[in-house]
Amino acid sequence: MKRAAEARGLRVFTPERLKPFADEARALGADAFVVASYGKIVPQALLDAVPIAFNVHPSLLPLYRGATPLQSAIRDGRTETGVTIIAMDAGMDTGDVLLQERAPIGPAETYGELHDRLAARGAELVVEALDRYANGTLQRRPQADIARELGIADDEIARTATRPLRKDVLAIDWSQSARNIVDHIRSLSPAPAARTEGVGETIKVLRAHVAPDDGAVVFDLVVPPGRRPMAGDVYARNAQQRNP
Repeated sequence: MKRAAEARGLRVFTPERLKPFADEARALGADAFVVASYGKIVPQALLDAVPIAFNVHPSLLPLYRGATPLQSAIRDGRTETGVTIIAMDAGMDTGDVLLQERAPIGPAETYGELHDRLAARGAELVVEALDRYANGTLQRRPQADIARELGIADDEIARTATRPLRKDVLAIDWSQSARNIVDHIRSLSPAPAARTEGVGETIKVLRAHVAPDDGAVVFDLVVPPGRRPMAGDVYARNAQQRNP
């Protein structure tokens, strides 16, 4: 983004803190700004610097608010998500919906694959939102109205609220069902990656599937410490040779 802006002769700001930046932003006299992939609350002083602030959020709001909506939707076994463009307010992803589009989640799709697909679509949608705002055809819908129309209860909204990833969520919980384990692995691939104990070492697991014959979890792609990604069966054979 920075390189593309500089190549077009645009001024680029890189503030370390947003609140002190509000006065500088206000002096620009901008009509709007866009926020994407920023997992914190934007200060009200900065929101007040423009008539409208757009946010690109990869979920079907009001579900999956917060910092990790894609990872959480995959982890929960959802088969559908989407992209929502909202007008930002003081809350965490609580602003009025401007545009919203549904998108399927593939049964083996990883977080990285879904992220890249929806990022491209989100960029297109926010440009459409800006165009509609400029020509006066942009409509706003409160999230409470959408929840009521779709029958989304408050407890589901609260239950799907997301948090930043912590180290303790990386470890595979083998008490879970095989399907849940595979979804957990998908939700963290390619980074930061799910972890489990291999043969005398902790390995990252990037891809896995549920065996159709016995329902076991089969590792398709793993990353041993200090080595490149390798097929799970190759890792197992190498481990067996090292520890016969």
